[in-house]
Amino acid sequence: MNLMRTAMLLAFMTALFMGVGFLIGGQSGMLIAFVVAAGMNFFSYWNSDRMVLSTYGAQEVDERSAPEFYRIVRDLARNAGLPMPKVYLYDSPQPNAFATGRNPENAAVAASTGLLHALTPEEVAGVMAHELAHVQNRDTLTMTITATLAGAISMLGNFAFFFGGRRDNNNPLGMVGVLVAMIVAPLAAMLVQMAISRTREYSADRRGAEICGNPLWLASALGKIARGAAHIPNEEAEGHPATAHMFIINPLSGERMDNLFSTHPNTENRIAALHEMARYGGGGASPMTPSSGASSGFGSTGPSFTANSGRKSRSVPNTGRGGSQPPKGPWS
Repeated sequence: MNLMRTAMLLAFMTALFMGVGFLIGGQSGMLIAFVVAAGMNFFSYWNSDRMVLSTYGAQEVDERSAPEFYRIVRDLARNAGLPMPKVYLYDSPQPNAFATGRNPENAAVAASTGLLHALTPEEVAGVMAHELAHVQNRDTLTMTITATLAGAISMLGNFAFFFGGRRDNNNPLGMVGVLVAMIVAPLAAMLVQMAISRTREYSADRRGAEICGNPLWLASALGKIARGAAHIPNEEAEGHPATAHMFIINPLSGERMDNLFSTHPNTENRIAALHEMARYGGGGASPMTPSSGASSGFGSTGPSFTANSGRKSRSVPNTGRGGSQPPKGPWS
């Protein structure tokens, strides 16, 4: 059902893009819009991961540079039956994470340094399981196409007045059509993007809880991330709001009007759904369990994190709480 709904929404967005082209330039404008949309989606298919990772200055890490974080992702990927994705960290005090890539074989997951600082290892596992669920469901490709079309429609809307006003012969609806292209089309594109994103987030929450084995880990993480995102700005996201849908929690500050049309469902509803899942025994894989150290979190003196593999690692350098800080989270 979700797949059919997503396909219908994407088809509507493509038709909307072509409709804007028609309002601007008649039949020739519609044809040009179709060619441009196809070209943009083709480019995004092959380059979207590099584009977004570069936008946020993400750096790839491995088992030597970020052993604990890398191992969490590795064990979760094994639980999900997925190929090992590339793992990235980006420098931002706002706790958040996202996934990108055109398919599971070419996927990447990224977390902020703020996420590793604020969350326990169990909560980090819940977050990364959510991102791997997006990869497994191929949401990363769907959302890339959606963002590309939404951005293109908004761009055409911004230029509609200049192009439409000078080409009245090609625009059968005249100035009315131009106004529709300027105002209605970008708003409609935003609403479609919201509808697709919200559906995908609930599905990824559900599957992520199954991958990590404990819905409460993700529920606790969502609460912390939402509180952090509300008070800690992400300047890169503010400058590139079209990427907001990629994050586990909307990274845009409450001061932006974009939040009136949030690409994410209500966080409290997501948390409630996860608690309901836990109440009825939801969660498929055997959950990872923390070691018996006195502190949870990432830091040079923090404890190791025991996962399915049974291997231990010491730290994620320069990205976490030190061992002198008190434990946080329901598993401390």
